[in-house]
Amino acid sequence: MKKKSFVFLLSLGLALTSFAAVPEAPALLKPLPQQAQAAIMSAQILTRHHYKAEPLDDAMSEKIFDRYLKSLDPEKLFFLQSDVDQFAAARSKMDDAIGTQDLATPFAMFNLYQKRAQERMLYARELLDGSFDFSEKESYRFSREKEPWIKTEREIRDLWRQRVKNDWLRLKLAGSSDKVIKTTLTKRYDNSLSRMNKLKSEDVFQLFMNAYAMSVEPHTNYLGPRASEAFDISMRLSLVGIGAVLQERDELITIRELVPGGPAARSGKLKVGDRIVGVGQGADATPIDVVGWRLDDAVDLIRGKKDTVVVLNILPANAGPDGKPQVLSLVRNKISMEQQSAKKSILEIKQAATTRRIGVITLPTFYQDFEARARGDKEFKSVTRDVARLLAELKKDKVDGVMIDLRDNGGGSLAEAVELTSLFIGKGPVVQQRNSSGDVRVESEAQATASWEGPLGVLINRGSASASEIFAAAIQDYGRGIIVGEASFGKGTVQTMVNLDKMDRTPKLTNADKPKFGELKMTVAQFFRVNGGTTQLRGVSPDIGLASFSDSESFGESSFDNALPWVQIKPANYQVLGDMKELLPLLQIRHEHRIAKDRDYQLLLEDIKDFEVQRKVKLVSLNETERRAERDARSLKTKEREAARLADKGKGDKKTGKAEAAAAKLAAQDDGLQANERSLADELAAEKARKDTRDVLLDEAAHILGDAVDLLQSNLKLADQVAPGLARKIRSPQ
Repeated sequence: MKKKSFVFLLSLGLALTSFAAVPEAPALLKPLPQQAQAAIMSAQILTRHHYKAEPLDDAMSEKIFDRYLKSLDPEKLFFLQSDVDQFAAARSKMDDAIGTQDLATPFAMFNLYQKRAQERMLYARELLDGSFDFSEKESYRFSREKEPWIKTEREIRDLWRQRVKNDWLRLKLAGSSDKVIKTTLTKRYDNSLSRMNKLKSEDVFQLFMNAYAMSVEPHTNYLGPRASEAFDISMRLSLVGIGAVLQERDELITIRELVPGGPAARSGKLKVGDRIVGVGQGADATPIDVVGWRLDDAVDLIRGKKDTVVVLNILPANAGPDGKPQVLSLVRNKISMEQQSAKKSILEIKQAATTRRIGVITLPTFYQDFEARARGDKEFKSVTRDVARLLAELKKDKVDGVMIDLRDNGGGSLAEAVELTSLFIGKGPVVQQRNSSGDVRVESEAQATASWEGPLGVLINRGSASASEIFAAAIQDYGRGIIVGEASFGKGTVQTMVNLDKMDRTPKLTNADKPKFGELKMTVAQFFRVNGGTTQLRGVSPDIGLASFSDSESFGESSFDNALPWVQIKPANYQVLGDMKELLPLLQIRHEHRIAKDRDYQLLLEDIKDFEVQRKVKLVSLNETERRAERDARSLKTKEREAARLADKGKGDKKTGKAEAAAAKLAAQDDGLQANERSLADELAAEKARKDTRDVLLDEAAHILGDAVDLLQSNLKLADQVAPGLARKIRSPQ
């Protein structure tokens, strides 16, 4: 899976990176009373109401223990075999820990993990005072998930020596001096130590409860109060705050982006790179120092109720750490996360003497503001409403076809998936649901009218899951459009949110009592295609396949050891709208002919082959000569590629060529740094370079849809076979 740099819009996630010159031993964490209550409530629900309800017994206990241990130390870098043996008796007692509301054992396991992690990091720091011999023939095994637990302290110290040696060598090859390398790595290891000191009881509990929930089924999760709020924000795409994307950098809360129209941007007094060092509530408040805080703790202070005042102490981007902070008061407001909403663009596809205009609608998620809709707000946020508006705009733009880009769309609202599908098929069943009792319910829009009846394509990849698969499968089963890309994730299950606080019968002292038990995201049903099959495990297979980096062994439903099996039920009563069987072979021929001449596509295929080879390699050389030779070979290959690519580009495409060259250079080089160790300016420049480069797969998907338009317009008989009346709609753009 891709490594992610965690960035937050005043709400999401948990950032734990900071700097500590003299790290202290982390405090022993203990379970809170409400956590024991949340655990037993969760167990009562999971054992009775889950789609795949299983008893909380010794067999489940062993699954929980193994999953929890793996979540603590997945690469087996911290625990010794003796540490694991120390808790061996607990393998059959995780159920008792939950049932008796005594979470001492899982917390003891975590505290030992923290102790071992601190020992390893302190040893790593000690090694920086020595020296390394890079002329030795030595290798470091960086992937250890399937390796046995290390047995002795001497062996694990040697492993960490190799790990630190590799960190040093990467920086050395990138051109850093020994002095700079030592400073960088000292800071890196201190950051890791500081992260441990900032962990809280709620972090441990959520980790343990997810080990239980995911042992039942992969898509069942426990969300603590903070994670629950983050989930709600991700669905409604809005929050109340100042409108800034924040990132923790070197103990300081740093502004990474200003949201257009938000209080921060409108003030004109904040810019990217400024640091928030203090936060106060109310116009006359004295700000609290937040230097060194966890990002989510600082975010809790910055967010608040609409129209209330937050006072910030701001250290300007160009000021040193001892600079004088500036005081700024902002009035909180509702912030719409428009960067995660549906977006449209138009690609012009040249085909022979014709230029086709393909409208592209990109959907990051299937969002809906459930609360706003429930209270009757006519302007509630909805992906279907947004797409309907974009389709109306594309009709005015007179596009020849529409491509729905669902790559890396992990799903969201089932209702939105049904309603969105109806924009393209009109009324009729979209998906079937079967609950744990075996009852089947058909989800449909009985009164729906199609908003787009012209040529349609859907672009998917391995990251397209759940609601994305419902939409793509329905479009495919109805013969309504062409599915392009790679096999989707394979998640064919339906989840519901169970608010544990609403189950609590303890009298509330006030209406303002904060949530304390969290929520369960629990699988309650399995969905099936209208043709009776399911996307579970197998996903949606594309009609036209595209190049892919995905590894089904490590990503996708089939990678889970306890995924539900593929099954089939009776088809729903639905009327097929089209038949693609005569069209697809012609599209495949054109696709293969085109990509054979597309240098960028061929380079992508070459990269995939190289990646597949590297994926199988679990060792890296610690010999400087060997590593330099590998680096130089990569660099030469990149230069040769860029020279050939620029030679293919016309003079009028210099901007795109430069962007692609910059992106390729960034991809090829290894600066040895972790995300937060690069300057913010460099990080943003790299992100821009990646965005500006050509999207080879989207371009090819648009060409495939353009081919379909071309073939249908030039062959009325074929158009009638694909869909009665489609030729008329193509010739008269909507």
